[in-house]
Amino acid sequence: MTSPATSRDGFELVVFDCDGVLVDSEVIAIRVDQLVLADLGWELELDEIVERFVGKSEAHFVAAVEQQLGVRLADGLDREYGRWYQEAFERDLEAVDGIEDALDRLRLPHCVASSGSHDKMQRTLGKTGLLHRFHGRIFSATEVANGKPAPDLFLHAAASLNTAPERCAVVEDSAYGVQAARAAGMHVFAYAGGVTPAERLAGPGTTVFSDMRRLPGLITAGRPARFA
Repeated sequence: MTSPATSRDGFELVVFDCDGVLVDSEVIAIRVDQLVLADLGWELELDEIVERFVGKSEAHFVAAVEQQLGVRLADGLDREYGRWYQEAFERDLEAVDGIEDALDRLRLPHCVASSGSHDKMQRTLGKTGLLHRFHGRIFSATEVANGKPAPDLFLHAAASLNTAPERCAVVEDSAYGVQAARAAGMHVFAYAGGVTPAERLAGPGTTVFSDMRRLPGLITAGRPARFA
């Protein structure tokens, strides 16, 4: 990691989401989600899956399925379906286009704060060669009481790294993640190059952008904008 510095806008820490921001996993995951849900008896279109689940935790996904179907999912079912996700990630997962260039040029300390579990992030960040860039600075929603869109995870990451929330810039790609960052009092750089439309990410305290290579410049400039 490069030496600590502060942008002109006063940012001292950049907090990255993982899925859809660092690793290009969201498109893969929602396609497998669709297969899993259909196998369980709940037919959803891909855009409905994005609306309901992208940015939220696996526990939320399971709870929503159980509520919709009126059943408790059998123990061990997560392991069965987990293989579907693992096989798809092993076959197709890559780093988000431009993220390695952005990380190379970023002149601020940075960490990961994701709805995913630590085991999942170890696999996906390891598979894409990004894990070493965040050693000792990876935070999961499993560590807090409430996942996104609650601010708990981002506040936990900031506190763990001794940074005031208002000095944090969050990089997110989901509507729930953007809501969580705003609730934490952090400026959001919302990546619209993934599965969530730009209009769902735009709003107060948010800079929407679609090319990850632009991120370091946007953070340094510290210019809030509706779309960049």
